[in-house]
Order: sequence, then structure tokens, then C-alpha cells
Amino acid sequence: MKSRTVWVFAAFALIAAYLLTSEHQAHFIQALPYLLLLVCPVLHLFMHGGHGSHSGHGHRHDAEKEDGK
Repeated sequence: MKSRTVWVFAAFALIAAYLLTSEHQAHFIQALPYLLLLVCPVLHLFMHGGHGSHSGHGHRHDAEKEDGK
């Protein structure tokens, strides 16, 4: 952050962020229950990595049974 332009932009961004949050706080609070419901399936997809293939389950356990371990 050496130039004056960067400092001016940072100050403008902070002021804009403050004004947006203060003016639209009521809208955000009204949408919060819906956002929480939306987070559930999104986190489910990211945590499970999708449900494309579950073929890798149990193969290691089956190989250990054959080896006698």
C-alpha cells in the first residue's frame, strides 16, 4: 500500500461496506433463515465431495481378510 490511490480506494471501500451493512441490515436479518437452510445442502456437497462413486468402500478391509490379518 504505497500509493495514494490504494489508500483512497481502501477508504472508499470501507465507507461503502459500512453504509451497505448499516442500510441493508434489516434485509439481511430477514433472509438469514433462508441462508442457513441454503448452507446445509451446500456444506453437504462440499463435505462429501458429491455422491458420484462409493466403490472404494470396504476394499481395504476385504484385502486384509484374504491376507489373514
